[in-house]
Amino acid sequence: MLRTRLRGVTFTDIVVWLIGLIIFVGMIWGSIATIRLGKYSASTWTDLIVTGLALGGVYALIALGYTLVYGILRMINFAHSEVFMSGAFTATFAATGLMNIGWWDRMPILSLLIVLAVAALVSATVAFLVERIAYRPLRNAPRLVPLITAIGASFFLQYTFRGLYGSGLKGYPEMAIFKGEVVFFGIRFFKTQLVVIIGAILMMLILYSIVQYTKIGKAMRAVSEDKDTAALMGIDVDRTISTTFVLGGASAGIAGILYLILFPVAHFFMGFIPGLKAFTSAVLGGIGNVPGAFLGGIILGLLESVGPSLFLDGLGIPAAYQLKDAIAFTVLVFILIFRPSGILGERLTETKA
Repeated sequence: MLRTRLRGVTFTDIVVWLIGLIIFVGMIWGSIATIRLGKYSASTWTDLIVTGLALGGVYALIALGYTLVYGILRMINFAHSEVFMSGAFTATFAATGLMNIGWWDRMPILSLLIVLAVAALVSATVAFLVERIAYRPLRNAPRLVPLITAIGASFFLQYTFRGLYGSGLKGYPEMAIFKGEVVFFGIRFFKTQLVVIIGAILMMLILYSIVQYTKIGKAMRAVSEDKDTAALMGIDVDRTISTTFVLGGASAGIAGILYLILFPVAHFFMGFIPGLKAFTSAVLGGIGNVPGAFLGGIILGLLESVGPSLFLDGLGIPAAYQLKDAIAFTVLVFILIFRPSGILGERLTETKA
């Protein structure tokens, strides 16, 4: 058995494993050096973890849209980052209007629900139109064609909203009830972070329940397995795919509001970096797997928040936090070397097999 496996090992495999080993040793070495240095207190590490959980929750919600679409169409919807932007940017104007009429702080819960509804509705509508106009006519085209179309749709949406709302920055008004801190079990949370973490968990549970336990969720899973057989069984494939885009779009719209709660500035290009991170999260967790996308987002958020301080400070690298993206993607490479299908992707494949 072992001899058979060794025969299949190529020089490329050895190089890739060596790279993974170097990354692993570097992570361990840096972590030990940082801990021995004693530069950060326990409360500082806790704050970094909480920040990472909040940021990861946003990435996770956006990643759910990527993973839902990939699960049913086996394509990467690169326009999803602009779906995220469209809802958040539009909702910023709604929030400003509510603040101007005095509702924002006088009726904060109702105002927040209105803003969430606007963001979800706009993002879901944009996602539906992208699927209907750009992707559906290319359903049976070679896989490269929808991919190029997705990139084109992304640029089209960016500059459409730039034309509608302008190229400047638009501030998202802060709510008085979200200012300050709360303490749970001795852990300090900013109220904004707590709202984002709870909101992300609730949305993941809602989407997972829809996919697993509802009629439309069963149709989505059937279409994902085999479109032709699903159609023969009476499932409306086009409607199911459109519903998937709408669900992913609504999730991205709500993620946009959570993102603005953390970083209260909107602009037409705001979706690019979070969208790239969310796509990375979906790949990390196992694209096509809803819990995997959520797990990938949380891990990526923690790596960005904790990673620079943990891995680099002990090595004496200056301005370590500026390397947060490099740390996150380096660890991504390390994980994918040993689990190419993602953290939960391989387990999902084995279950289906």
